[in-house]
Amino acid sequence: MIRRGIGTRTMTLMATSSLLSLSNDLADLCATHAATVVQVLGARRPASGVVHGTDTILTTGHAVGREDGVRVRIGDADPIAAEMVGWDAATGIVVLRSSAALNVAPPSISAAEPSVGQIVVALGRSWTNALTASAGVVAVVGGPLRTGRRREIPRVIRVTAPMHEGFAGGGLFDPSGQLTGIATAAVIRGFGVAIPASIAAASARQILTTGGARAFIGVAVQPVQIARANPDDRGRALLVVGVTPGSPAEAAGIIVGDILLEFAGTRIESTEDLLDRLTGDRVGQKVPVKTLHGGTARDADVVIASRPRD
Repeated sequence: MIRRGIGTRTMTLMATSSLLSLSNDLADLCATHAATVVQVLGARRPASGVVHGTDTILTTGHAVGREDGVRVRIGDADPIAAEMVGWDAATGIVVLRSSAALNVAPPSISAAEPSVGQIVVALGRSWTNALTASAGVVAVVGGPLRTGRRREIPRVIRVTAPMHEGFAGGGLFDPSGQLTGIATAAVIRGFGVAIPASIAAASARQILTTGGARAFIGVAVQPVQIARANPDDRGRALLVVGVTPGSPAEAAGIIVGDILLEFAGTRIESTEDLLDRLTGDRVGQKVPVKTLHGGTARDADVVIASRPRD
């Protein structure tokens, strides 16, 4: 009886010590990567990004939400201007270039995909710029995941770690502290979705090599729920929350408060849908758009320009 009591007490102490060690390791991981996870100010609500190079940041189209006027905040410093280098329509990965050196070493990228059951930590920035962490396990590693017509992400990671929209563009880290994924705002069957870091890095290399799509119309948008002509057909569209002075959108008469329904004859329901169609080969083209303007359907033509490099 005495031995059993001592054994139980010893096991309890060992378990407590292991939990404390795990807790401290996770806290150290978060502290180590606090500076590598930045706030991205481009959408209606701030989101996140991960330092990729001396002046580049990886994020997602959902986190950006607009073509110009993007800013990033490193730690507690004041926001600095950034430009979108390019966008990968298949993965949704966006590369931003900051107007000043970041002075932050990027995290090491894991070459291997995580295993199902492995602990991962998602790091993002809250809407107040506080470092935000969420831990869980890898639930599924699979794919491909279709992201559009003839487009797909070869592999995706689905995790149990709860992630609100502010995590979009943030980092998913394995227990060794390596970057294993870029968080998205997507959820599949209750599990948050991340793009494997190796795939995100490959997309970034392609964007930085080619310069990505540079098409520009000059709007900031956010998704909204609307009623279609058919009462049973409720869908999403894009609310225009900003128009760049002198831009193609302003020239076409688009104003703040308009709702963008169609672009180039295709229904637009998300920021990604719009960015997907702003490809470099469309620069100079006149493209039809359909909006709700003061509650009335309106057709206009937008002449797509090259995105300025401010």
